[in-house]
Amino acid sequence: MVDQHRLRVVMADDHAWIRGKVRQALEADGWEVRGEGATAQEAIQLAMEHRPDVVLLDISMPGNGIYAAQEISRTLPEAAVVMLTQSADDEDLFDSLRAGASGYLLKSTDPAVLADVLRGVLSGEAAMTPALVTRILQEFRAPSRRVLRRKSAAAAKLTPREWEVMELLTQGLSTEDVANKLFVSPTTIRVHVSTVLRKLRVRDRESAFRVLKE
Repeated sequence: MVDQHRLRVVMADDHAWIRGKVRQALEADGWEVRGEGATAQEAIQLAMEHRPDVVLLDISMPGNGIYAAQEISRTLPEAAVVMLTQSADDEDLFDSLRAGASGYLLKSTDPAVLADVLRGVLSGEAAMTPALVTRILQEFRAPSRRVLRRKSAAAAKLTPREWEVMELLTQGLSTEDVANKLFVSPTTIRVHVSTVLRKLRVRDRESAFRVLKE
């Protein structure tokens, strides 16, 4: 059950008219809008300052809303992070969920129902546009794309993150692509790969892939 105190929200979107529209809808339903920002960094600062019940984030604002979602989820896990975006792109959807978002709503969502949807999030319900729920189900039902043997003797030598890095690299992603997907720097990915090569006693990535496939 949601606590009956006046629910607090922080929002970040680089379009002031969107923020105004959302503020009007939420305040009409009794919510308290504690702060508004236009960038990812402002969103993070406002969340840390006000410690709201919900943080609403746009994805395409300066600094990247997915980055803000990751940082807020990591440092303020008691706040529910919900994306409110124009993007129906699968990659944005899945990256947002991996970053810790509790919901993903499109800006076409009727503002009149937004307050109830966010209350649902605080009660443990998913906040998701129906079409996006279908995409998630399709993703889980799709045949596995894994090509490495997770339970092999070689894989047992790796940490979960090292194995994840190698699995993504076998899918044809570049070092930079993997870094973006895991929200780390390319240097960090290279360090993981070097550690894997040392653990498996091989000289290059292709040799490591062969060992992990056996």
